Amino acid sequence: MVFRRDELKQLEMAQKFPVDRYSGIRFFLGDVRDRPRLRRALEGIEVVVHAAALKQVPAAEYNPMEFVHTNVLGAENLIEACVDAGVQRVVALSTDKAAAPINLYGATKLCSDKLFVAANAYIGRNTVFSVVRYGNVMGSRGSVIPFFLERAKTKELPITDPSMTRFNITLQEGVEMVLWALQNALGGEIFVPKIPSYRITDLAKAIGPSCRQKIVGIRPGEKVHEEMITNSDSFTTVDLGKYYAILNTGGGHSVLEYLRKKKGLGKGSPTTRGRTRSFFRFLKFAVCLSSILIPSSSLSDFHSLQPALPGCLRHPGGSQGFKDPVSYARPRNQKV
Repeated sequence: MVFRRDELKQLEMAQKFPVDRYSGIRFFLGDVRDRPRLRRALEGIEVVVHAAALKQVPAAEYNPMEFVHTNVLGAENLIEACVDAGVQRVVALSTDKAAAPINLYGATKLCSDKLFVAANAYIGRNTVFSVVRYGNVMGSRGSVIPFFLERAKTKELPITDPSMTRFNITLQEGVEMVLWALQNALGGEIFVPKIPSYRITDLAKAIGPSCRQKIVGIRPGEKVHEEMITNSDSFTTVDLGKYYAILNTGGGHSVLEYLRKKKGLGKGSPTTRGRTRSFFRFLKFAVCLSSILIPSSSLSDFHSLQPALPGCLRHPGGSQGFKDPVSYARPRNQKV
């Protein structure tokens, strides 16, 4: 079941996945602000992926209450509806901007994260809630890559700050992380992937090597460097191999208790694709979607760009990576 308020996106998805070929898919129009509609849509659903959110940082600064209604109150509505409907597992998608936020968008996502983590404390409920937090999805609509691809036609690329860095993850990596979290979460974790960061100027050179880079200044609410795990969170963060898990030790697991329970998973041995497929084969699945998608036009341009990308999207920690979650979560060249 796909739940979203954008009827055009629902139509486009229904055309790509027609009911006569994909009989298990249902398309529900609705909004996470509408709790009764959510409750009705979740009838018989066992697994939920929550991706609905307002995301644009400047828009949040100008329209704060709209972001609160969708990102915070919408999260509360979904949690209540999932508990009432007896949903088994819920994974909410978060952002690196929720780590030590300085803008309203990041603050609403941090609040949302806290709500999903705290939802595991419901008495008598069987729903497992967890959160996945990652950086910019490469090539997604509204992100910097399709923006630069379009602006490169003018031979000038706007740069907010020459030293600005951003974390980067591919769409496939994001999907695999969500599936991994659905199968492996014990409840209350915020999962963080080990992903690279890149300089915005390196990306600009890869997309428009002959373009002039014009410094335009940082937009309201923007950071020069994002972070995935704060210094304070590092004390309750465990290394699971491919991912970190920030634990809710206040009302959930202690670090030692969590590691004992996770012993069977083993460091560096995330679930295989085959096991993940078998896990979801018999589950009824719901996805609450936002309006941020990757259009086919951007993907075609992006794939043609791939040969130039590895040099500028290199791993910030080299072949060995970082030795602790705080240093890993801090982009290269960030002063401490």
